[in-house]
Amino acid sequence: MVSIDEGAVKVIEIIGVSQSGFGDAVQQAVQKAAQSVSGITGVEVIKQSARVDNGQIVQYRAAVKIAFVVK
Repeated sequence: MVSIDEGAVKVIEIIGVSQSGFGDAVQQAVQKAAQSVSGITGVEVIKQSARVDNGQIVQYRAAVKIAFVVK
């Protein structure tokens, strides 16, 4: 996921949520994580799911791993 010459990388898991689509749910996860985590170097989508209401998808969810270098 991340390539560094030396040091360490930390990985956290979060779930992004969107009403627009899976891609936007991933983007939401990265944007929200970036508000409190600096130096994000990668994202891995590990699971996608959706909430359905009356036969229609009403919410997209993307579980992701966010990687960042530990300084």
